[in-house]
Amino acid sequence: MKLCDLTQFYSPVSGGVKRYIAEKVKHVREHTPDCEHILIVPGEQDKVEREDRSRVYTIRSPLIARSSRYRALVRLEAVEEILEKERPSLIESGDPYQVAWKAVHSGEALRIPVVGFYHSHFPEAYLRTAQKFLGKTATEFLLDFSKRYIRRLYNRFERTIVSSPALAAVLENWGVENTFHIDLGVDAAVFRPEAEPGEAVRAEYSIHENRKLLLYIGRLAQEKNTHTLFSSFRRVASDAPAQFHLMVVGDGMQRREMEDLRAELAGNGLNGKAGVTWLPYCSDPRRLAQLYRAADLFVHPGVQETFGLVALEAQACGTPVIGIRGSYMDRIIHCDQTLWANGNSPEELACAILDTGRRQPKSDGERLSKHVHARYSWVGVFGRLFDLYREVIAQYGAAR
Repeated sequence: MKLCDLTQFYSPVSGGVKRYIAEKVKHVREHTPDCEHILIVPGEQDKVEREDRSRVYTIRSPLIARSSRYRALVRLEAVEEILEKERPSLIESGDPYQVAWKAVHSGEALRIPVVGFYHSHFPEAYLRTAQKFLGKTATEFLLDFSKRYIRRLYNRFERTIVSSPALAAVLENWGVENTFHIDLGVDAAVFRPEAEPGEAVRAEYSIHENRKLLLYIGRLAQEKNTHTLFSSFRRVASDAPAQFHLMVVGDGMQRREMEDLRAELAGNGLNGKAGVTWLPYCSDPRRLAQLYRAADLFVHPGVQETFGLVALEAQACGTPVIGIRGSYMDRIIHCDQTLWANGNSPEELACAILDTGRRQPKSDGERLSKHVHARYSWVGVFGRLFDLYREVIAQYGAAR
């Protein structure tokens, strides 16, 4: 079986989609000797990298976002050439735009089954913006257009893979007839509690030992709701000036806002103020696990998450999560959500952080980690997913 992932939601500093694909390649190498994996993504130049039974094709594409380094894969003829050359057994499309339509059309022409992974509920972000600036009528028009577009595209796939059962229900209500729910996972060998003290990370970044360390990992972007995070920490720093420190890992369009907050608080907590530490994008899972373990509390301000992989990884390391109720991520939170913010506002998130911080948030870390490890593992995830691939390939072949 030769599998091909095709997506433009991929860059050197991207998050969940890139992690999912990297873990899939690892699974192919370690657990499925009968498989090969092909990845086609946009990049700075045309090239192919080969390793064992995997190949990564990058197609030279224009940059559309400097901070996130996302590129628009517009040279669709190059995609066609690679697919004709490789002739995979199955194509998985990872985004809902022109590349998805290319996957559909190439699959039909080459007689290759195509599945879609609905990684991002993109209409939600657009509709929030429309409601704010264009009013109710425009929002209703965009919602109707989005429903028709999604129904038309995703019903062309053999299956539509969704990481949230509630989101799968939304798509089914919109007329998508082929959904398949599967959770994402964690690497239990890496993301786990350890005797390794958090003091090493604190000392590395001069974070006072008496401060409760809050951690955020992800893009600094509107869709990640980091504006609310930064505004809420400003309130936390005001109400509890010597109790908390915020560590931010990642980059994006709202980095300037984070830098303004860091300059405003001006310190690392040693001067009696709350402080902010910023680290650039980190792709090393073992380093990420160190940061998760060092934190007292992982703060996830997102309200548009379809899964929330970083929240799952934090819990696997024994670190509880605080956030805002109401996203598709709620179902994967296995720590106490009693004090979570009920509304998407800096005031409510700040109160949630302060109230949770007054407790001993990591007191139940071992139990939390064991629970996450028992329910989510990449080996189990890909075992089920690869069974789906084989089923789709067999059904597609029988229908031909």
